[in-house]
Amino acid sequence: MATMNISLPDAMKAWVEAKVEEGRFANASEVVRAMIRRELDREEKIANMQRLVDEAYASGISSATMEDIKARALAEYEERKGKAA
Repeated sequence: MATMNISLPDAMKAWVEAKVEEGRFANASEVVRAMIRRELDREEKIANMQRLVDEAYASGISSATMEDIKARALAEYEERKGKAA
């Protein structure tokens, strides 16, 4: 595992130390690793959401009416409900 030294403002250092003192983490490194994992997960979710938005834009504008969409959604729901029973 690589080592990295970071500088934090006093308030952030105190926050990290408080997390360790609470017993949630064994040391400051675990706090930082957890935060990095959380950020990586957040970035992945944002990228996935952006991909879905891009796909939606690329698919163009639908000619279906709101009633068409509701009817299709209801039919899909009923079909799934029937398979679950």
